[in-house]
Amino acid sequence: MMRTMTSMNALLAYLPTFAVNVARLCVWLVLLSLVFVPLERWLAVRKARLSRRALAINLGLYFLNSLLPAAVLGALMAVVAVAAQAVLPAAVPAAVGALPLAVKLPLSLLIAEVGFYWGHRLSHQLPWLWHFHSVHHKPEHLYFLINTHAHPVDMVVTRLFGMTPLYILGLAGASAGGSATPALVIIIGTVWGFFIHSNLRVRLGPLESIIATPAFHHWHHTSVAPLDRNFSSTLPFLDRVFGTWHLPAEWPTAYGISETPGAASAAPPRTAA
Repeated sequence: MMRTMTSMNALLAYLPTFAVNVARLCVWLVLLSLVFVPLERWLAVRKARLSRRALAINLGLYFLNSLLPAAVLGALMAVVAVAAQAVLPAAVPAAVGALPLAVKLPLSLLIAEVGFYWGHRLSHQLPWLWHFHSVHHKPEHLYFLINTHAHPVDMVVTRLFGMTPLYILGLAGASAGGSATPALVIIIGTVWGFFIHSNLRVRLGPLESIIATPAFHHWHHTSVAPLDRNFSSTLPFLDRVFGTWHLPAEWPTAYGISETPGAASAAPPRTAA
């Protein structure tokens, strides 16, 4: 009885925080909609009418994947931070802590992006990871809310790949003096994620070699060859470095998971050379 009461009190104590988080997500949803809905009408790659059921699923996943992975990651990163603090030489966090934010933030973004890249790529190579990641590839129409159309396990795993190196190197966690860098990395990546999934026929010319765009990421979601390209979320030069770059002048003709024999529907997609 006492244990039940304690659990209830803990739940009630958390409710105000939960309500604030939901309200924050509602505000973000309104802002994202005000930006992307009209733009996707005017500059659509292709017109498509979204069913009410698909919209309801995407809205539900938007809230679920904005709340649950963050809570799980908070607990996991706390463990990683303690382990890193125990094994990391004191000179490393001291040197990192002396760096100005103008250096630490881009350095953290680069290191996290390398981790995200390989977490994403392995999610296409390893069957047990593809089982979760394939949820993100099932939609046959891309628009901004597809950014959070994913399995929570997939989001946790990919972010672990990106954030763990920051804690190990002392760029995040207690060794970094409570730096807000991890939050900034996730915020920047999340906001940009809505952009690259959007249904916007925009090209940025030479900048496309520096920063990921909808055209770049749409080719990652194609259901026709070449598959398994463009794994970077923000820095596409990594795909050039690791041999997975693909960005022709035209746009993909179809999205989703291929139904052809030997493709993603039957097994993890083949790895790009």
